[in-house]
Amino acid sequence: MSNFKKKEQNLNQLIDRLNSISLSYSQPSYELEKIKTEKNQLANQKKTIEKKNEELVREHKFLKEKIKNLQLELSKKSELEDKFNQDIEELSQETESLVNEIDKWQM
Repeated sequence: MSNFKKKEQNLNQLIDRLNSISLSYSQPSYELEKIKTEKNQLANQKKTIEKKNEELVREHKFLKEKIKNLQLELSKKSELEDKFNQDIEELSQETESLVNEIDKWQM
């Protein structure tokens, strides 16, 4: 993100410098037009990059929330699986105990 901020800062500085160029310089008009065109292109690029960055930030937030929800769901399923395994173990022990009791009665 710092790289983006650095590029944005450099772009803003360049736009400011282009804005500060005085018309008093004896430059041919085609150079002034070229500079204005460049300035507009840079401003448009900046807007495009900012828009893409906003989209990426929204997507990142969405995916982060989705991962959080999936982790929560996985945790709940794991808890249910542990409870189920514990119930099976308890039933197995009860069954074994009942089989032992039946064996005692049959003897």
